[in-house]
Amino acid sequence: MTTKTLTDPRPLLLAAVAQVTPYVERITAADLDRPTPCDGWAVRELLAHLVAVEVRIPHILGGGHPTDLPSAVSGVADDAWLEAWTSARDALVTALADDDVLGRMVQHPAGDMPAPQALGIYVSEVCVHAWDLATALGDTSGLDDAPATACLEPMRRSLTREMRSESWVPFGPVVEVADDASPYERLVGWCGRDPRWTA
Repeated sequence: MTTKTLTDPRPLLLAAVAQVTPYVERITAADLDRPTPCDGWAVRELLAHLVAVEVRIPHILGGGHPTDLPSAVSGVADDAWLEAWTSARDALVTALADDDVLGRMVQHPAGDMPAPQALGIYVSEVCVHAWDLATALGDTSGLDDAPATACLEPMRRSLTREMRSESWVPFGPVVEVADDASPYERLVGWCGRDPRWTA
């Protein structure tokens, strides 16, 4: 995702991450097998990926390659997801506090790019998965519109309709939404999610 308007996406990324925490706090063991709008993933798999994203960002900012780490964490007990999430979040906050990261080139799964561009991509990823989690739990009222609004247009520019036919693009066709739809409905619709999804 091109993020020309996001010269410092760190506050948006932190906001995207922060909105997830209250949802993780309320999850019980009974919620872990709930389906989510992320095809093939229950809440458990979604959490495993979200924690892995938190872990991967400091890793690539420190010069690591994304494939050094799994795309989903494993071995987390049913009652330990909040601990896993907050521990990884705290490490992410520490890594982002270093202003030098903005001048670095990093290795992202989409290729080598300036750190601000990579962080902008992660804003959109965390936002979409935050919506997945909130929707699976039946309450999207805790989502913060600011990061979703900021990454919507860059996502539209970089993830074009035409790209969906490429085998390497992990997004379905655009789901059309109303012009007055919320920022999250527009973002997830562009990413191939149906904002009307129900379990």
